[in-house]
Amino acid sequence: MGRYRTPSKPGSKVITPEGEKKLKQELDYLWRTKRPEVTQAVSEAAALGDRSENAEYIYGKKQLREIDRRVRFLRKRLEDMVVVNQAPADQSKIYFGAWITLEDENEKTVTYRIVGPDEFDVSAGLISIDSPLSRALLNKSVGDEIHLELPAGTVIYEVLKVEYPSKDQTL
Repeated sequence: MGRYRTPSKPGSKVITPEGEKKLKQELDYLWRTKRPEVTQAVSEAAALGDRSENAEYIYGKKQLREIDRRVRFLRKRLEDMVVVNQAPADQSKIYFGAWITLEDENEKTVTYRIVGPDEFDVSAGLISIDSPLSRALLNKSVGDEIHLELPAGTVIYEVLKVEYPSKDQTL
């Protein structure tokens, strides 16, 4: 019997056009390239005989299950997503898709972009709209301070800059 895990709260259903493109590329790669390769390998391993002790066959079947699980997830997720490709009317406030420059109390500056939960990458400066930092930043403007509770203590950031892509670019 497996270990029970409480269901996690589903992430927000918003995504940037770039994030949607990445997910569609991953889905296409898994379905059109990776899955046929693994299927061929499993077929060749099955032809070798006894499947119960054939590690290549067992591993290949496991890979196919993982690929199929990810493909199902991506299809369902892309179906439910809302692509946000326009900047908000009030670009002085922080909303989805904004690039935000923050300064902490040590005068260290960082820049983040608020993106969907399926496309975040902190090392690239992309933070999920569901993250505590994003939630604290929403509806703030230049000059506002936010207080973020972290395990190491409270961190105070000041909003230095809010930017959106230009009108001829999409979010």
